[in-house]
Amino acid sequence: MIRIAVVGNIGSGKSFVAKSFGLPVFNADKEVSLIYKKNKFFFKKLNKKIPKFIKSFPIDKKEILSCILANNKNLKIITKIIHPIVRKKMNLFIKKNKKKRAIVLDIPLYLENRLNKKGDIIIYVDAKQKLINKRLRERSNYNKKLLKKFKKIQLKSNLKKKKSNYKIVNNFNSQLLKKTVNNLKFKILRIND
Repeated sequence: MIRIAVVGNIGSGKSFVAKSFGLPVFNADKEVSLIYKKNKFFFKKLNKKIPKFIKSFPIDKKEILSCILANNKNLKIITKIIHPIVRKKMNLFIKKNKKKRAIVLDIPLYLENRLNKKGDIIIYVDAKQKLINKRLRERSNYNKKLLKKFKKIQLKSNLKKKKSNYKIVNNFNSQLLKKTVNNLKFKILRIND
């Protein structure tokens, strides 16, 4: 099975690119949202560590965000608890799709958490920072302080690019991007035949 990982900066269009492959996708952000809503084990652990912020189940994303903004240590606490759960879900996804020709891993901290394995195909989604910032400001949950905190835990762009096998430039033209992804998909599948 070919493992394709999509990496890039926050707001660069990683999830759109991942979906555009038309292959099974593991989306870590969606998994995290489900964990907030449905995982009582996670809630209990978090409530025990940060009871001032995490009070009721299901966890409201706003509680998580205000918790992170209140104290830098809280982000570390949350990630330390949630990452093993997400990793377990990713492994289940991989096992479930082991007979597929290829899968796509849409995991924002893929390289940072050392999830990459030898033979993985890493695709870096590149976009102009000006366009990314414009898109991020349009999001309903946009918060500049939060964005800075999340960027601090990510590898620098040049390191991600260096570790990547391919680079896709996203000008936020969905038609053009889909065509680029499709061409790259066929190239990857052909090379790995």
